[in-house]
Amino acid sequence: MTVGIKQYIRGMALIAILAHLLPVSAQDSLATYKMLKTELALEVAQEALKACREGGFQTAVAIVDRAGIVQVMLRDQLAGSHTVETARRKAWTAASFKGVTSSIAEATQPGSAQSGVRFVTEAIMLGGGVPLYAEGALIGALGVSGAPSGEEDEKCAQKGADFLLDRLLF
Repeated sequence: MTVGIKQYIRGMALIAILAHLLPVSAQDSLATYKMLKTELALEVAQEALKACREGGFQTAVAIVDRAGIVQVMLRDQLAGSHTVETARRKAWTAASFKGVTSSIAEATQPGSAQSGVRFVTEAIMLGGGVPLYAEGALIGALGVSGAPSGEEDEKCAQKGADFLLDRLLF
């Protein structure tokens, strides 16, 4: 063998070895995640809105994806103008902190070790936001605003979350 062929073979062997150390495809380097289809997100929001109406409340309902971006926003005709932004922020907070906003509000009371999160720009520490999960993964969150209390908002939001769970299981 000539020197040129030996160098070529060594180079190809080195490339083959390095190729096994590198990702096989872009797919190995990219994260994948599940998210609600718009049609199902709308149904979930409608179920939460229906629960509030049955309680006699005019509310706004927001569904955000796992990144906190609005997927669906519904507002009853007589719901106050503040309810749209408040519902969105409750959903954003539930998605960002991966928890029910009433629990987050309780855990972040002034003087507690976690109270600093109350200064996060979009966070709102009021009941009415619930995270939405599928197969153990966060897929979004639901926020409700307009009932007489955060507790009532949360009951409506939970009805929407329960509806989603039923749809995904059956």
